[in-house]
Amino acid sequence: MKAILITYNQAYYDEIAALLNQNGVQGYTEWDEIKGHGSVTGEPHQGTHAWPTLNNAIISVMDDDRVEGVLRDLRARDEKSPDLGLRAFVWTIENMI
Repeated sequence: MKAILITYNQAYYDEIAALLNQNGVQGYTEWDEIKGHGSVTGEPHQGTHAWPTLNNAIISVMDDDRVEGVLRDLRARDEKSPDLGLRAFVWTIENMI
């Protein structure tokens, strides 16, 4: 099993949820309206007058064979609009109940 943490501009929500569904991923947990700043070229997403946008995050635990498809589709989406900010991080899940 793997976990993917996806952070993204909140404007992406519908696309991210659809992308997970298209890859056979049903379960996830979401955090709304989180703040952040890209580590390479991203602008701050702080919910302020100067930086009004915010991010969301989704974490999903899935079978290993689904990960590459999800990452491929996320990468393709990010390449369309890199300034909006989209990142994904994968962890190995050793145990769960």
